[in-house]
Amino acid sequence: MKVDVKLFKEICEAPGAPGFEDKIRKIIIREVKSYVDELSIDNMGSVIAVKKGKSDEKKVMAAAHMDEIGFLVSHIDNNGFIRFQTLGGFDPKTLTSQRVIIHGKKDVIGVMGSKPIHMMKAEERNKPSKIEDYYIDCGMSRKDVVKLIGIGDPITRQRELVEMGDCLNCKSIDNRVSVYILVETLKRLKTIPYDFYGVFTVQEEVGLRGANVASHHIDPDFGIALDTTIAYDLPGAQEHERVTELGKGTAIKIMDASAICDTRMVKFLKDTADKHKIPWQPEILAAGGTDTAGLQRNGKQGSIAGAISIPTRHLHQVIEMAHKKDIVNSIELLMRALEEIDTGKWTF
Repeated sequence: MKVDVKLFKEICEAPGAPGFEDKIRKIIIREVKSYVDELSIDNMGSVIAVKKGKSDEKKVMAAAHMDEIGFLVSHIDNNGFIRFQTLGGFDPKTLTSQRVIIHGKKDVIGVMGSKPIHMMKAEERNKPSKIEDYYIDCGMSRKDVVKLIGIGDPITRQRELVEMGDCLNCKSIDNRVSVYILVETLKRLKTIPYDFYGVFTVQEEVGLRGANVASHHIDPDFGIALDTTIAYDLPGAQEHERVTELGKGTAIKIMDASAICDTRMVKFLKDTADKHKIPWQPEILAAGGTDTAGLQRNGKQGSIAGAISIPTRHLHQVIEMAHKKDIVNSIELLMRALEEIDTGKWTF
C-alpha cells in the first residue's frame, strides 16, 4: 500500500477552521459515498459513514476530526489591518511573517505582521511573542478590505504540501492525516463483524465538540480515535521526552490529558499489531486531548475506547510533518482491528 499523495494533498490543503468545515466536508463525502452503506451529516456538521457488519449486536465507532487550527476576524482598523481571535492552540512565535488566507466573499491572502525588530527596545526583544502582538496585513486600504472581508470570517494558514524524503509536509497534518486514514480504510474494508461508524468530526480543536455529540447519538460499544501525536525526536530532546518518533510505526495511545485508554482496547490494538507484524510504538501524551475522551464518555454506557495516533513533528505550527510509513501502518492497524474486533477479550 502506498500513500495517495494527490488525495492527501487535497485533503490537507482544503480549509476547515473549527465551525467552518464546509470545503473539507465536501471532499470527504465525495470520496467515501460510493463505499459505504449509509451516509449522513449530523446537526453539528460531522459526517457519519456507516459500513454494515455481519451483526448489529454491537457498534464500533472511529473518529477523525476534520477541523484545523485557525483564526476568526474580530476587528478591522481604520487602516485595513485585521485583528483576530484564535480557533485552537497556537505557538505565537511561529506566526511571524506567515501567510494566511481570509475566507471572506472571496479568498484574500494576508500576512501576519508584528512590530519590526528594528523598532523594538532591548527589553522587548527578549520577551516571548504573544498572540495579541500580531495583526494581518492584506496590503489594502480599509475601504477595499471591507468590500471582501467581514467580522466573523474564518482564517486558515496558507501552505502547500511538499514531499521531503519519506515525509509529507503541509499545514493541517493535524488532523487531515487521520481524515485520509479513515477515508482509505472505508474504501478498503470488506467483511467486518459489527456495524462500523466512521465519523469525521467537527470542532475538535476547540473542545472535542463534534465527537461528544456524535458519540452521544451513535452510542458505540467500542471507540477508536484517530489523531496526531507529538514526535519530539528532534535536536535537544531528551530520550524520555520524545513521546513518539517519526518512521518508527503507528502509535497506540495509553493516555493523554483528557482520557486514560481502556486497558482492554490498548491490549487488543497491541496484540493485533503484533499478530500482523505492523510496527507500532506506545504513546503517553501528558498535554493535549483528543476525540478519545468524547468516544469514551458520551455514549449512554460509555465505550471501550482507545486511539491510534500518528507521530507528527512540528504540531500546531505553520507546517507539520508525518512519515509515509507511519500513515500506511495506521491504515493497516485500523483495518485489522475493525475486521477482528470480535476476537478481543472485552470482559474484566
